[in-house]
Amino acid sequence: MDQLRAMRVFSRVIDAGGFAKAAVAMDIAPAVATRLVAELEEHLGARLINRTTRRLALTDVGEDYLERVRNILGEVDDAEAAAGIATAEARGRLCVLLPPGFAVHQLAKHLPRFRALHPKVSLELTVSASVETPDENHDVTIIVQRGRPIEGAFIARRIATAEVVLCATPEYLDQHGRPLHPRDLANHDTLMPIPPSEQRELTFRPAWGGGEPAVVELKKLPPLMTTHSDTLYAAALAGLGIAGLPSFMAEDALMELALERVLPQWHMRTVTLFAAMPTRKHVPMRTRAFVDFLVSTFGTTQRDPWLAAAGCESC
Repeated sequence: MDQLRAMRVFSRVIDAGGFAKAAVAMDIAPAVATRLVAELEEHLGARLINRTTRRLALTDVGEDYLERVRNILGEVDDAEAAAGIATAEARGRLCVLLPPGFAVHQLAKHLPRFRALHPKVSLELTVSASVETPDENHDVTIIVQRGRPIEGAFIARRIATAEVVLCATPEYLDQHGRPLHPRDLANHDTLMPIPPSEQRELTFRPAWGGGEPAVVELKKLPPLMTTHSDTLYAAALAGLGIAGLPSFMAEDALMELALERVLPQWHMRTVTLFAAMPTRKHVPMRTRAFVDFLVSTFGTTQRDPWLAAAGCESC
């Protein structure tokens, strides 16, 4: 039995929530994953996982063993990374956790260039609608920070700053009018990522400094409320109303004139994107290469790179 391989499969089965998903992630047959874990249990003389038709559950022995296995695998990865630094070549599997808006609208279209630069790196992307803190089970976590500091024992590098901008289709604005002041939003259909339990109140500040902020309470019942940003984006493109979207999502639609920026002279909110990594003694070369790629692609300026690309910093 390849004990190290079996340990990796065991850890992945728990992370993935099943043998079939783990097998797909590791590019092996489900039967192989099942056999390796069974051989590991036989070698240890203890059951690690209780298997039912509905779910998997760690035994007490399994929980303790999993923690030790993750530490061992982390040490092995660190050792490989330390050796790999000498060759200065990025290789191997890289696990990245990130929000869907950035994955779909930005990262995906830049992956061919990353692949050309680092052909021996295999990216495994986990897309989650809620990425608020770094995940130690991933090599890199991309976080959209909305003001709260990133907590925990992690290294974080700034990728870029993005504005949350209001936008709508030209057809919607032709039909319903173009707001000239934030208070005009009260008469429009607004699509905002605000849970119904929160007060629908927005604060705007003049974009070029000076002047008094404008506080707007959106009393009109919205046609759509959701925390899923891509649903807001699709609804805005369909002409449902005025949406508040981060610039990295709206960039292409603004460039193609499918969406038009609303109230560009007013600032609503800024978010900052970070790439967070677990604090290990040796950061693998593939991790360094990926984070460096993100920073060089998006973070070469203090300005919002997506509004600048769309020519909409002041449009």
